[in-house]
Amino acid sequence: MPFTLNINGKSVTVDVPAEMPLLWVLRDVLDLRATKFGCGLGQCGACTVHVRGNAVRSCQTTVSAAAGAPIVTLEGLSTDGSHPLQRAWEELDVPQCGYCQAGQIMTAAALLRRTPHPTDADIDLAMSGNLCRCATYVRIREAIHRAANDATNTADAITPEIVTAER
Repeated sequence: MPFTLNINGKSVTVDVPAEMPLLWVLRDVLDLRATKFGCGLGQCGACTVHVRGNAVRSCQTTVSAAAGAPIVTLEGLSTDGSHPLQRAWEELDVPQCGYCQAGQIMTAAALLRRTPHPTDADIDLAMSGNLCRCATYVRIREAIHRAANDATNTADAITPEIVTAER
């Protein structure tokens, strides 16, 4: 069945079953590989993307539920790594294995959109559903604070495609 998706500010049509997880559409049909398969149960956060401005687990979100909504993946935050969170992640050497990091960054971007200057408690609560086997949680929190304090940190810098799509 054909579905029109708005992914990273671009409209694409895919012909897939209605119940196919958005994760597989992104990775296998559209070749957007930043979003990772982790547990397949929506519990680890590796597959987190934004749908309608909210951080969601793409392994548990069907393509039919996401059709027509603005969807942003890590590739949509910036093509050149200039997003404040991506810069902070790099400056602080946050990833070790890196597998969970796309989901971590997407969850952090949704947090900063809601709460531009979060406390440690805000960060801990928002990020609690994202697992990191390398346990880089202290650096993740520090990177979120750094991105929040970045002089270029505006709503447009945090989630440009979502902000643009909602205008």
